[in-house]
Amino acid sequence: MTLTLDLTTPDRRDAFRAKPSLAEKPSLIGLTRAEMGEALVASGIVPERQAKMRVQQLWHWLYVRGVSDFADMFNISKDLRAALAKHFSIGRPEIVEEQISSDGTRKWLFRFPARGAGRPVEIETVYIPEEGRGTLCISSQVGCTLTCSFCHTGTQKLVRNLTSEEILAQLLTARDRLGDFPDRDTPDGAIVPAEGRKVSNIVMMGMGEPLYNFEAVKKALLIASDGDGLSLSKRRITLSTSGVVPEIARTGAEIGVMLAISLHATNDDLRDLLVPINKNFPLNELIAACKAYPGLSNAKRITFEYVMLKDVNDSLDDAKALVKLLRGIPAKINLIPFNPWPGTNYQCSDWETIERFADYINNAGYASPIRTPRGRDILAACGQLKSESERMKKTERLALEAMMIAGHGEG
Repeated sequence: MTLTLDLTTPDRRDAFRAKPSLAEKPSLIGLTRAEMGEALVASGIVPERQAKMRVQQLWHWLYVRGVSDFADMFNISKDLRAALAKHFSIGRPEIVEEQISSDGTRKWLFRFPARGAGRPVEIETVYIPEEGRGTLCISSQVGCTLTCSFCHTGTQKLVRNLTSEEILAQLLTARDRLGDFPDRDTPDGAIVPAEGRKVSNIVMMGMGEPLYNFEAVKKALLIASDGDGLSLSKRRITLSTSGVVPEIARTGAEIGVMLAISLHATNDDLRDLLVPINKNFPLNELIAACKAYPGLSNAKRITFEYVMLKDVNDSLDDAKALVKLLRGIPAKINLIPFNPWPGTNYQCSDWETIERFADYINNAGYASPIRTPRGRDILAACGQLKSESERMKKTERLALEAMMIAGHGEG
């Protein structure tokens, strides 16, 4: 059974609206320490000699304690808290909808206010609970430019990049809703997971191409991995790219997180069709960039994502070509059963075909797990995200449910 909480009704909307609105004042969330200090001094409320100390205080409250209201920063004077609230925001985005899959996966629809001459935008973020860990799938753009033919997100045109604040806000709000900040009372209405389940991993695999928003993603991930704040290990942060070759080396050198490549094909002709960015950065350039990825080793392998499409890329010859293509790269190959969405012409490979494909790759010496589809019933699975600013019609939802019942795409 799928549970959907529609937070657009007045009582729920008011409870979860960003406080204060992210659009009204500049936010301290998403700033580096240096930028935060400069903002405090420029506002005139903190003298330069106190800036470093005040930044340390704010950093702890924002990223260790997870507060979203200056009034809760009890070791800061009342007058300074009032001045901070007058000049800055540390609020959260509006939660428009919250869905809970039958398998425990959770999907949030977040609305961010207009920026400049733009309009409010909506993005989706997914939480996947697993034994011993919880993974948050974060979006980097509103929509996407890549038009990968098997991906639902790719059918939505790019609206804009997310800011570092908006990228981090997904993590902070998810932790709010999961009761995942220490020394805090469970927030009213929070959906608390089973004991011990927290956001231990994040993956930049939501809406958009992270490396087309490099600077904002870099800033957000460095804050997420900061040891005096959110303190996520860089080995538990994975950035997935469809192959923006010029930024791959920078990702390793400047961010230092784990790398995943949305591969899906072993020759340029097919990959041009499935992942059109391949026309700009063909396989030989992509593979060369992977081999040169900073820090690459058996302890820091690249994950190659490979969606299993029936009669498209799932033959034994494809498996052999994949092993040959990745030879010499410390790698793990994630096989992803195709997740259906309304209007797609693709089908998931038969389960026997997927297992035969995985067996060949495993026997060739590569770890090749088959990713268990999660959250399909709420369109939260890989390749299914699409902001509800382009909501599915009821008939489309019914069509998807019918596909599930009939077993199409289940493998």
